[in-house]
Amino acid sequence: MKLEKTDGALLLVIGIWTIAIWTNFGRNLVKTAKDPEQTRPKPYYIAHAVLVVVDVLLGGLLIKLGVQRLLTRG
Repeated sequence: MKLEKTDGALLLVIGIWTIAIWTNFGRNLVKTAKDPEQTRPKPYYIAHAVLVVVDVLLGGLLIKLGVQRLLTRG
């Protein structure tokens, strides 16, 4: 499958959006975890922390692919 430059721009925007959303969620997760009134079990925080890390990595990959496509001639 050949990607066009517009596809690269879309990948770049989606990657930036993904990182922005998941880092914000991660910050909120840390705030919630530090709140002494929270009664959520530890696996909840572990599972969501894993989701944050994986999705931020995927967002970075999308950004990399988008930039590569935008910089490629042709």
